[in-house]
This record gives sequence, structure tokens and C-alpha cells, in this order.
Amino acid sequence: MAGKHRLIRVELSSFCPRYHHAVETIGRRWTGAIVRAMLAGATRFSEITTAVPNLSDRLCSVRLRELEAEGMVRRTVVPDTPARTEYHLTAKGADLADTVAALSLWAETWLPDPSC
Repeated sequence: MAGKHRLIRVELSSFCPRYHHAVETIGRRWTGAIVRAMLAGATRFSEITTAVPNLSDRLCSVRLRELEAEGMVRRTVVPDTPARTEYHLTAKGADLADTVAALSLWAETWLPDPSC
């Protein structure tokens, strides 16, 4: 698969606070799976929890609030009867699409799992 992907060259140092914050944010348990589900089109809480097996409602709620606080997710209450809540990736969150795709390809290559 080498050569199929555009490589972005960055200056790597031993430690970068921004990189560390990004990895800590996205690397929290279930966060990457939630972002991936949202990139695939899930917007309702129940759609997200259905798309991510074994994700508890409590932890989904916590992670969505964290993503909202980071500016990656926008929470919208739709005034229907009954009212419903939708979650959408902001531009900041949607910008993770290439990263999620690259990580998915890496996992497909190096962590083969027949259930995927």
C-alpha cells in the first residue's frame, strides 16, 4: 500500500504539546470510534451508540461533551415533538476524515480482523 497515500512532511521533534493534546483528545477510549461513526453519517445519540458496539450511553454522553468542549462537535436541539438532539461534526471535527481513513488503512494492514 505504500505510495498510494499523500504524505505530509512535518518537522518532528521529541515532544510537541499540540500533537500530544491531539493524541490525548482523540485517543481517549471510544472517541475515535465515535468520530468515525459521525463521519459515516450518524447524528443522533442512538445512531452513534448503535454504530459503536459495546459503547455505553454514559460514556457516549461523556465523550460527546468532551468533543463539544474541544469544538469538534456541535450539539443541536431540534424543536420537534418530541424534541430531539442531533450531533454534527464541526469543520474542526470533520477535518479528521483523512486521519481516520489513514488509521483505518493502517489497521486493515497491520491488525487484520475478519469482522471488519
